[in-house]
Amino acid sequence: MPLSLTVCTERWPVAGSFTIARGSRTEVDVVVAEISDGTHVGRGECVPYRRYGETIAKVLAAIEAQRDALAHGLDLRALQTAMTAGAARNALDCALWDLEAKRAGRPVHVLADLPPPQPVTTALTISLGTPEVMGAAAAKAAGRALLKVKLGGDGDPERIAAVRRAAPKSELIVDANESWSAHNLANNLAACSAAGVTLVEQPLPQSADDALANFSHPIAVCADESAHDRTSLERLAGKYDAINIKLDKAGGLTEALQLADEGVRRGFMLMVGCMVATSLSMAPAVLVAQRARVVDLDGPLILARDRPHGLVYEESRVHPATPELWG
Repeated sequence: MPLSLTVCTERWPVAGSFTIARGSRTEVDVVVAEISDGTHVGRGECVPYRRYGETIAKVLAAIEAQRDALAHGLDLRALQTAMTAGAARNALDCALWDLEAKRAGRPVHVLADLPPPQPVTTALTISLGTPEVMGAAAAKAAGRALLKVKLGGDGDPERIAAVRRAAPKSELIVDANESWSAHNLANNLAACSAAGVTLVEQPLPQSADDALANFSHPIAVCADESAHDRTSLERLAGKYDAINIKLDKAGGLTEALQLADEGVRRGFMLMVGCMVATSLSMAPAVLVAQRARVVDLDGPLILARDRPHGLVYEESRVHPATPELWG
């Protein structure tokens, strides 16, 4: 039966503001794709990533370009070669998984031959700011099991020390978003090590990360902007200890599951992350997160509100999606 496509954009307000090394946001735009067979509807959500030149207009156009292919039987397998990795393919990939689950009357984890998903501990993000502001935010979240701390370059030793003082019992991970350089790398890593940080994401720009190959680091370094799909793994060897799998980078659940398999085979620690988005974006990622050492799926917690039937966040844990949401 031919499949029909509906695609739209939605704007969701952030609770306050969200700041990383590349700037601040008070709202986020997501793209939602719906694929229907006339009886069932599957949904997928993505967030265009400006870091890679993606825009709402480009993602909408890339999804629309598959309308005829869907009408002529485009399926999950064909989608992987019909589109390149990125946000647009993610929305369609997750929508097709959701549609197949609804058609079969079986959850996605069964269709993908995965164990039943369980609740996982997720990070809560501490937005970039002054040491005083970040310390105050960490104090409010000190009961959380895992905090993700956004850093931004010079002044980061004071920031991470302030967060550690305010949240002495929380496990800490750090995301530098490519903001460090050769001149502050050692000092910033040492400060993170002193604060008991478990892992640092993407300390150097992707274009400069060859410097990590000859650099002895005291804590695990995770590739984020440098890690996309399986094709990126070869150049990460010897520089990174972990990879951050995001469905918007990998281009969907299909590739993310295979990326996780290949990452483990090559000896990388797994992290599963997200863009700031609703629970519809997080739901497929929860399946990948089942085998990850570090999980960062707090996107809906950064928003002022979530969509109906959103994921349940209970203390530091996020529960798998219900069928009303996805999968």
